[in-house]
Amino acid sequence: MKTIIEVKNLTKSFTDGLTVTQVLKGIDLEVHEGEFVAIMGRSGAGKSTFLYQMSLLDNPTSGSIKLNGHLTDHMTSSEKTHYRLMELGYVFQDYSLLPELTALENIMVPLLMQGISMPVAKNRAMEALMSVNLGNRPDNLPSELSGGEQQRVSIARAITHKPKILFADEPTANLDSFSSRLVMDIFKKLNKEDKLTIVMVTHEEEYGKLADRIVRLSDGQVVK
Repeated sequence: MKTIIEVKNLTKSFTDGLTVTQVLKGIDLEVHEGEFVAIMGRSGAGKSTFLYQMSLLDNPTSGSIKLNGHLTDHMTSSEKTHYRLMELGYVFQDYSLLPELTALENIMVPLLMQGISMPVAKNRAMEALMSVNLGNRPDNLPSELSGGEQQRVSIARAITHKPKILFADEPTANLDSFSSRLVMDIFKKLNKEDKLTIVMVTHEEEYGKLADRIVRLSDGQVVK
């Protein structure tokens, strides 16, 4: 089985004045292509910090990260930005939608940033919206959608460019149980039918158990 994420001896420290806080303490992890991995642990265990390093949204203090065969350690900031745009997808707990754009326009943004033409971007965005069962809401602004609907728009935006890996940080944290289940059903479908590799941070055991594997963090280290 192909390894799509390879993390070796990853550390991350934050400095505040003279105080240095080590959040990640030498983490090793391998994720196989097509795997659905849940990262779990108590609040403050380092889950989101780990996801941000692994997904190139932040720079680790030391260690090595390889994504789909690409060693990212010496990538420049612009190279990482380009790699994120082309190869990775992101879903955050706060949806991160642009309030002045419609659902369809929000999904089109990463495609247009890739240089895809407006008509093609519009068609692909509509396909993504339909895949999350929101084909009837393309012209609604985020403020006109429920939290669950906004999160589904954010998932559609994350997958419209067909990323190699989807990173999700507490995607159900702000949702009721019905909307949470819908989001998890979409994740399972993307993973099983489209073979999308998913790495998800969650504090909810019920949803962690839906993954192929749970990686538990405690005090900045993998414990299980």
